[in-house]
Amino acid sequence: MRSVVFFLVVLSLASAGFAQQDYVSRYDLFAGFSYLSSPKLNLVERGFNTEFGVNATRWLALGVDYSYFTGHSTLFPQDLTTALQLELATIVPPGVAVSLPFDSITYTFTAGPQFNYRGIKRVTLFARPAIGGMHERATLKPQTPLTTLLVAQLVPGGKKSDLEPFFGVGGGFDLNASRRFGIRVAFDYVHVNLFDGFLKDSRNSLRISVGPTLRFGRNVE
Repeated sequence: MRSVVFFLVVLSLASAGFAQQDYVSRYDLFAGFSYLSSPKLNLVERGFNTEFGVNATRWLALGVDYSYFTGHSTLFPQDLTTALQLELATIVPPGVAVSLPFDSITYTFTAGPQFNYRGIKRVTLFARPAIGGMHERATLKPQTPLTTLLVAQLVPGGKKSDLEPFFGVGGGFDLNASRRFGIRVAFDYVHVNLFDGFLKDSRNSLRISVGPTLRFGRNVE
């Protein structure tokens, strides 16, 4: 008898967990910690991400997204375009290693659709295109007379900024603690070509965001 009762309890819990969501808010608001990694430059940045969405249907949302990051890394000659590497070769004595630390401030913004799967009551899965813009400002930090000379010649003022479109794909899930509150984990993988003519290659970047989601508004039928 106990086994039967236990089986019925487990079955009822499983049914509740996998039941479809009966409430879908008209509006979603997310804000949380975010991490941006650009392995090509060994650049790791930390900051925050905010999102606001309107559920047009139970499976389709339209929204906007903004994130802000700060971090630091180091540039090496091989990171620069071939033309700049040749220019460096006329200034840097043979056999002398050159590296240039820099601080970075990056922000991104996107707008577009998000596709939601709500067949599991406690978890909302979503996927979305990652299409938007990325702005980055790099402040070069020369630490030797040689790198000070190089910065003065290649980047007068020691700062460089750029704004370029990016494209990629994103997705993740919401853990639904209640109708009005959840915890979001989101991943966005993008490709962007910042500082064209200065850096040799474009880069791939991964953004990971974690934080609370608030839901409000009438139920979307």
